[in-house]
Amino acid sequence: MAEKYIDDEEKDLMEAYKAIDFSKEERPAESDQKKFKTAASDFVKKETKMNIRIDPFELEKIKEYADNEGLKYQTFVKSVLHKYITGQLVEKRKIS
Repeated sequence: MAEKYIDDEEKDLMEAYKAIDFSKEERPAESDQKKFKTAASDFVKKETKMNIRIDPFELEKIKEYADNEGLKYQTFVKSVLHKYITGQLVEKRKIS
């Protein structure tokens, strides 16, 4: 994934993660592993697949925008839809 949009906090987190020596870390207890697996499984089950038909030109433009953001195009579309539905998508007005 492209890192050109990583902010300072994200950079700090990435560096901290890279500094961890996982060979010295203990494995979680079996009961904790089961909890983690259940939580991950429950999260994935909450998503539903959707199929749409789209004009090839529009799909290419979506792929271009996604690439510029360092995202896969499906993830980009999901993000745009989420932002629209939650009122976070702000339209840029072109100045004439």
